[in-house]
This record gives sequence, C-alpha cells and structure tokens, in this order.
Amino acid sequence: MTDLGELGLSSYEEEVYRTLLVTGAVTATDLANASGVPRGRIYDVLNGLESRQLVRTQSTDPTRYAAVQPETAVDRLLAERALELRDEWTRYREVAADLRSNLLPTAPADGSIWLGSLGSETMQTALEEHVQTATTSIHAIVGPPYESAPWKPLEREVDAFLDGTNPDVSVSLLVTEPVLETLPDTLFDKIDAHPATVHVRALPDVPISFDVIDHHVTTVDIPHPQHPADRLGILAVTDSDVVDEFERQFQALWNDALPITE
Repeated sequence: MTDLGELGLSSYEEEVYRTLLVTGAVTATDLANASGVPRGRIYDVLNGLESRQLVRTQSTDPTRYAAVQPETAVDRLLAERALELRDEWTRYREVAADLRSNLLPTAPADGSIWLGSLGSETMQTALEEHVQTATTSIHAIVGPPYESAPWKPLEREVDAFLDGTNPDVSVSLLVTEPVLETLPDTLFDKIDAHPATVHVRALPDVPISFDVIDHHVTTVDIPHPQHPADRLGILAVTDSDVVDEFERQFQALWNDALPITE
C-alpha cells in the first residue's frame, strides 16, 4: 500500500491526484486519458476528491479540475484519519465496557457472584481475562484472604494477574503487611520486569480485597466463612456510584500507604 493509500485514498483517487499535480488544471476527459482511470469512473473519482477538498473545480466550459497543494492535501487526509481513529477508539471502549461484566465465568441469573476458591484454575482464567479488559488503570487491594493463604495458590493468582495485564496499563497494587511477608523477593523482580508500570504500596491491614478497573468495574473478594485462607467467590459490580465509592476508598488507603516500589 502506498503512503497516500495509508491515508485513505483509493488507487484511482491517488492516480488522479498525482496526475493533476503534473498536468495542472485539465478537463475530466483529458484527465482520464492522462491518468489511465476509465472514463466511466473519472467523474465518481473526481467528485469524491472534491468532496474531501483535495481537488477544486474551475468555472470553465468544460469544467477543469486542479489539485490542491500537496501539503494541504496531506493535512486534510491526516485529519480524516485522526477523526476515524478517535471514533474507532470510542467504539472499542464501548465494546470493552460491555465485555467487562461478561468475561468472568457465567453469572447466575439472580446475581453477579462467581464461586471460586483461591488459586483454582477457573479463577486464574477469570482473573487473567478480567485484567485484560483494562485499557488505562488497575487499582487493586490485596488483603484477606490472601494474607492467610500459602504462597503456592497465591502465586498462581499473581501470575494470572501479571499475565493478563496489558503493557500500557498503569497498575497500583496495595498489599497488607501480612501479605508482604509471604511474598518472595523474586516476585518483585518479576514486577520490575513487567512492561506495565506497576507501583506497590503497603498498609498494616485492610478488611477486604477488591480491585477497580478503568474506574468502570470493581470486583470484591468474598472471604470463605469457614476457611480464612480461602475465598468463597467474587462479586462483580458495574454500578457507577458503587464503583466510584470503591475508587474513593482505594485512593484514601493508597495515600496513607508506604511505597514499596515506585
């Protein structure tokens, strides 16, 4: 694909525009002959270029067509592409918002609670897919039940979390001191090696673990009522007022926490 093609011109449009730069103002018939564009297509091509302000007409009989200056044409084509990309980005964000609540295991009909023990294969997959939806930020608090759990199941979830985190996402990870004591030094080497920006801070304790993805969705760990080293499941919330409140709580705790990696 040529550079003008990259900026949105078809092969016929590019041929006509380049030919006009050489010939100057010409009639449509002469332009078709000079460019090799079929006469049956030349007016459609010219109308398309004129509508994009890349070609201007002269009030002669017959009408003559002339190309705008290359610098002007490139600026206008670039502006078109930028607008298309903004529209596409908006559409992708809307798609991502719809997907956030659907990537976890299928929710029961009467709620948004998913059962799953800490470190299970199902929850590893769910966690990885959950954080993959993030496009800008992940704010996560790691407290109970992780602080009572052995390292092995915790490691599986940490790996799933890091594997699912996109390189362009900013991660703020707040851990309790009991959790910090269970983490091996190799984990921080793994965090430092991750392409995403990951900040870690610590607090003595927090009563609950949760995360906030892109300020749009939060998931809350539900501790197991009989086993303090495990979870019963997770609760996903997309209500904006609820998510905003969790985000406010996270920021308050984050501001009081001690930086571990910055």
